Amino acid sequence: MMRAFVGLGSNLNNPIEQVKQAMCALDNITQINRINTSYLYSSAPMGPQDQPDYINAVVELETELSSHALLDTLQAIETQQGRTRHRHWGERTLDLDLLLYNDEQISSDRLQVPHPGMGERNFVLYPLFEIAPELEIPDLGLIKDLISSCEKGSLQRIEEAKI
Repeated sequence: MMRAFVGLGSNLNNPIEQVKQAMCALDNITQINRINTSYLYSSAPMGPQDQPDYINAVVELETELSSHALLDTLQAIETQQGRTRHRHWGERTLDLDLLLYNDEQISSDRLQVPHPGMGERNFVLYPLFEIAPELEIPDLGLIKDLISSCEKGSLQRIEEAKI
């Protein structure tokens, strides 16, 4: 079994429900076992500011799937939930990012692991730290060190919404 962390995000069509539906879809895949899930977080958009705020979370999984098969599965869930790509860093019904896959470093035309930019993104680091405070990210270091240099900004944990 491989350990993986997946980032979830949505800012369209009832984002909290979109993230919950994605979690249900992951739970229904026999080769995936959910280990831990962060609270939901609300964050300002990273890209164009003329879009709604995002709902984000991170989930820890054990999986029998290869990294690329897991990526295919994540993209299939995005498609099932109406994901379309209109503009870079634009609004979306669902975004599922493979953040980490074991301690592997993967660089292919379809997949970069650790996920590019995750070391500077508060909406990734804070939920990830919540569920894996001792985690070491390949080429980036300990998550507790990354958190100490990443401002929380407008990121807010939604207390009543752990999935």
